[in-house]
Amino acid sequence: MKDFSLTQVADLLPPGEIWVLGLGKFGMLAWKRLEKRFPRASFVLVEEREEKTRGIQERGSLKIVARDAIGFLLDARVPGEVWIIPAVPVHAAFRWLLGRLEPPRAASSIPLPREIDPRVPNPLRSGEETIYTSFAAFVCPDGCDEPDEICTYTKKARPGNLYEELSRLEIPGFRTHVLRSLQLAPGVGGYPGRSLEGLHEEVLKTPGNHLVATSCRCHGVINALNWRETGA
Repeated sequence: MKDFSLTQVADLLPPGEIWVLGLGKFGMLAWKRLEKRFPRASFVLVEEREEKTRGIQERGSLKIVARDAIGFLLDARVPGEVWIIPAVPVHAAFRWLLGRLEPPRAASSIPLPREIDPRVPNPLRSGEETIYTSFAAFVCPDGCDEPDEICTYTKKARPGNLYEELSRLEIPGFRTHVLRSLQLAPGVGGYPGRSLEGLHEEVLKTPGNHLVATSCRCHGVINALNWRETGA
């Protein structure tokens, strides 16, 4: 799919509104870092577990939504200029995409072909339907600022951009789509709503099997789906 690079989203920076999906450890960290970096932005914190939002006070620039994150995204019809920070233990863009495709279409998650594993760095399967991939064979520092040329951990040259490598995946019978995660603060990545809608538009062009990845420079997650017009 079309890559929404930093140049292409420059008009959306600094962000005016940021949605943080999930307030676990990473979600809380992301919110705090982004609030400090973008003091003029407004925030929507989406978390269905009441204990995670206890003690957080709503104000003019902060709203709390007690909802399942994917259900919230589907109901909200995400504005193009909003930045989404996925901090839930699922492939958020993929789950949202499945919901957007049906109804009236029939869409389902399907097993990932085994041909993928040897073609991505450090693959880690979670069941048959999800692969996590990373250039790092170690635990990255949570404050990495994702520099262009070097790895902040090894101090060696970056091996490339994983989102570009994944976009070159060619698996027979599948179309490949990569949603790029862009870094807004050290260790915090996300994407604007218009990139999410762009993913939907690309997948909607052709019925059949699709590989769907979300990836930053170093890390990514891949799932697969099939969709068809009902009655076909």
